[in-house]
Amino acid sequence: MSRLRCMLRGIDIRICIVLLIAIPVFMFGIYLHGQKITYFIRPLWGSPPKPFHEIPHYYNENVTMERLCHLHGWKVRESPRRVFDAVLFNNEIDILALRWNELSPYVTQFVLLESNSTFTSLPKPLLFAGNRHQFKFVEPRLTYGMIGGRFKKGENPFVEEAYQRVALDQLLRIAGIEEDDLLTMSDVDEIPSGHTINLLRWCDDIPPVIHLQLRNYLYSFEYHVDNKSWRASVHRYKPGKTRYAHYRQSDIILSDSGWHCSFCFRYVSEFIFKMKAYSHTDRVRFPHYLNPKRIQDVICKGADLFDMLPEEYTFKEIIGKMGPIPHSYSAVHLPAYLLNNAEKYKYLLPGNCRRESG
Repeated sequence: MSRLRCMLRGIDIRICIVLLIAIPVFMFGIYLHGQKITYFIRPLWGSPPKPFHEIPHYYNENVTMERLCHLHGWKVRESPRRVFDAVLFNNEIDILALRWNELSPYVTQFVLLESNSTFTSLPKPLLFAGNRHQFKFVEPRLTYGMIGGRFKKGENPFVEEAYQRVALDQLLRIAGIEEDDLLTMSDVDEIPSGHTINLLRWCDDIPPVIHLQLRNYLYSFEYHVDNKSWRASVHRYKPGKTRYAHYRQSDIILSDSGWHCSFCFRYVSEFIFKMKAYSHTDRVRFPHYLNPKRIQDVICKGADLFDMLPEEYTFKEIIGKMGPIPHSYSAVHLPAYLLNNAEKYKYLLPGNCRRESG
């Protein structure tokens, strides 16, 4: 005890008070902002992926297909390949309409799979089945499938996602896909431009697998994030080898090939549903993230729904992208169906950030 008294006499009481206050505050700060700290120091512990070999993309509506193929270093075919567009569907009815109208002139068969379960094992209605009447224009070319969810609580969401993607492989075979048919692999909101798919179906000697570089948008076409979306891909189908996936499968990417409009919903309730339903549900760290008023404010500011820092690998890129996304008032080179139906989809166009409650 005497030794303890001696030690305590040597410690300034003011230092003790500071430590008693500072340590809990520090720990609380880590709790609130630990994810941001991890993302900010990512350049210290993370390595950027290998750069893609980017193919320049040539297009003008007044240039012949033979000339376009030649500009890309390919030869034109006597007839186009068949094209299969396959997607896993969650709740993006409006975006699906944009996608299928954009691709309809070039796609042989549309393949869609939906489940009564989200990737996070939440039950969900079969929204496409309930709205199928809106897509009569593709009905003769549609292969639709429904898969029951496994509802395994606590399981990694990517396991359920992989399970559904395997089922989509089986549905493609039912749809009649054959060797050397073109297969687009992308989420519903990753929309290849029609002229890109037309180019790839008409040209010979294209790579067996080619990723598509898409213009990256958030909430609507008012918030242009960057041009770095790369997960969409097009495959020359190989029976027994081609597997439906959503990760990097090639080092080749075709520049400026379409649009990725993430979290582009009409209703606030759809934002809430996706935040709870998709594979990155761990990003909803606090209940107030799901507050409808907060979500509406975040959309109009162009801020991040999950209050995250940019996922980049250099301090320059992280700092350059911090803060809200600048507003863009350009509606040039957007899907034709969107502009032809601007009143119906005005929430996707610049100057219309307010969402319906739903």
